[in-house]
Amino acid sequence: MGLKEKLHNFKEKNKDKKWIPGFNALFTFLYMPNETTHGGTHIKAADDLKRTMNTVIIALIPCLIFGMFNAGYQHYLATGAIEAANGFLGASFWSLDNLIMGAWTVLPLVVVSYGVGLAVEFVFAIIKGHEVEEGYLVTGMLVPLIVPVDIPLWMLAVAVIFGVIIGKEVFGGTGMNILNPALTIRAFLFFAYPTWMSGDKVWVHGAVERDQAIAAGQNLDAISGETLLGAYAQNSSLAGVDYWDMFWGLIPGSVGETSKFLIIIGALFLIFTKIGSWRIMLSTVIGALAMGLIFNGVVDAGWIGESSKFYGLMSVPFWQHLIIGSVLFGAVYMATDPVTAAQTNKGKWIYGFLIGFISIMIRVFNPAYPEGVFLAILLMNVFAPTIDHYVVQGNVKKRMKRIKVKTA
Repeated sequence: MGLKEKLHNFKEKNKDKKWIPGFNALFTFLYMPNETTHGGTHIKAADDLKRTMNTVIIALIPCLIFGMFNAGYQHYLATGAIEAANGFLGASFWSLDNLIMGAWTVLPLVVVSYGVGLAVEFVFAIIKGHEVEEGYLVTGMLVPLIVPVDIPLWMLAVAVIFGVIIGKEVFGGTGMNILNPALTIRAFLFFAYPTWMSGDKVWVHGAVERDQAIAAGQNLDAISGETLLGAYAQNSSLAGVDYWDMFWGLIPGSVGETSKFLIIIGALFLIFTKIGSWRIMLSTVIGALAMGLIFNGVVDAGWIGESSKFYGLMSVPFWQHLIIGSVLFGAVYMATDPVTAAQTNKGKWIYGFLIGFISIMIRVFNPAYPEGVFLAILLMNVFAPTIDHYVVQGNVKKRMKRIKVKTA
């Protein structure tokens, strides 16, 4: 008798025990469940929720690995230990030292995210007596990629507990939530611990500790971690910043959102596997570009001067909004969440367009928090059912008119 059969027999003998949902979660993670549907099935396919979640994780892995290299690179670059990399293939970026430093800071975020989140999932499964759901597999990977590299681990743990309970479990679990759990976690962090989620010292490993040492009178070089969005929001000059560095991702930012090249590769993979909606991705980009064009028009018309606090981000070329900040990351990995996004094809176009449009609006009109894509997605999560409702009602009215015309 093989290990799989032994584990299955063990499960059958103890199926009435309260802790068995936790065992089932581990069993089905390693093996396919020995169960079949008892009623008639309408759709037969090889994919299931676990495979769907794992496909998204595969699309995120390149961003995670790149984020580790970038975390080490930004740290050593800020401290003057290395020279700036000459392009995406620069030797000073793809060094083992950068990877080791990055892994040392990023992997604990992954461990805490999965450890705390899955622990909450197991507790709720045991209390409520249902199987452990695979929905947190993707959330657990997304969370480390959308936070600053030096966020304290205890803050992340508290936010994960809040996000899983309030963002998902109170609605009934995976498939029932109206808010994206990963974005709920990030929103909690931003409003509960704003100094750790914004400013110019939270995006590079060691920046806060070094500044504290300088304030205490120690003779250390200053270290900066300001993002490009933060610089634009303060009307700071960005002379010398290479647009290709923005595209490849050799800039400070959240762990996984800097490399637009890898995000596009992930988008193509999700579209090819039919996991992510290309309509939502494309319409989000169109919405962001449309809002950027409007602001560029306002600046070109002379309606706002350089002295305005909004001038910096309003004057950003409309296309550049896509290579700074998290618009692309949000469009590909967040807005396309099949549970919280719009479900109708026309609704997906409206839903995505409004996300992009509102993201740039928040970015410009709230210089203290220039990254607005996550708040825009959460807002549209709430309105997605309403969008679908009116789309369906519009289709019903059109069909009723056709029936009346034919019967007339």
